Amino acid sequence: MSVSDSLIDRRSLRRKVTFWRVAAVLAVLLAVAVGVLANLAQPTGGDQIARVSIEGMITEDRKMLELLDKLKTEEEVLAVVVRINSPGGTTVGGEALYEAVREIAEVKPVAAEVGTLAASAGYMVAAATDHIVARRTSIVGSIGVLFQYADASVLLDKIGVEVDARKSSPIKAEPSPFGPAPPEALEMIDELIMDTYAWFRDIVGERRGLSRSELAAVDDASVFSGRQGVERKLVDAIGGEEIIRQWLEDDRDIPKGLEFVEREPEDEDTPLSFLTESIAALGTSFGLSQSIPISVRSLELDGLVSLWQPST
Repeated sequence: MSVSDSLIDRRSLRRKVTFWRVAAVLAVLLAVAVGVLANLAQPTGGDQIARVSIEGMITEDRKMLELLDKLKTEEEVLAVVVRINSPGGTTVGGEALYEAVREIAEVKPVAAEVGTLAASAGYMVAAATDHIVARRTSIVGSIGVLFQYADASVLLDKIGVEVDARKSSPIKAEPSPFGPAPPEALEMIDELIMDTYAWFRDIVGERRGLSRSELAAVDDASVFSGRQGVERKLVDAIGGEEIIRQWLEDDRDIPKGLEFVEREPEDEDTPLSFLTESIAALGTSFGLSQSIPISVRSLELDGLVSLWQPST
């Protein structure tokens, strides 16, 4: 290799090193900038109406419960709006959110703003508030409980697989995918479902002030539009955030013109993962593949489910 070739190689290597150094510095600066902006977006300490979003599948969400508990005691938060767009989820997840919202409502006004839908466990959360507002075409209701299981015994029989089990009781580990559930197990499941359903139905009737006949007209897991919900006393008013503001100011004596502040659960990202997400966001902004995983969430629904359209 000649001297000139060696010089060219060194210059090329130097340019590559410089490029990656600059890229690393830019990534760090971006991470810092995003962090600063995130801090600026936090409440400034003045009186406010906190807005919390419950979206997608409802499960036991410890961080969300911690946020709701925090809002209960923050003096600058004069009221809370729970924005709901959920088909439901686990009954336990809905129950936990219901109780957390009720605790807030004991000390300050709480309203629900329904987006596309608040069904099953989603409506359970809405029922915990003092005032429910929905769009005319929103979907509400689906007051019911679901328990699903698979029976793969026919398939196993076709491929020649037989599963044997010895049990202390006929209902142990039932229902099982390896065979039809015995009558005792079906009776147990029915009692489990109806016990939880009775609780769900009763809190809706109590919170919405429904008579027995009014409750019977909505407690069969039917879904309703926002307009139908008003007629059936599942919804208080048609509209959005401004209707909620009017209710807070007129009925709950909340000062006029307060800012709605979006409040979110604190994430558990480490500085390293935060930097990784920032770099991925930078890559996306330059048209790089969005398939690079930033975070992966596995969603499993165990136990009883209060869910509208489980396939969604």
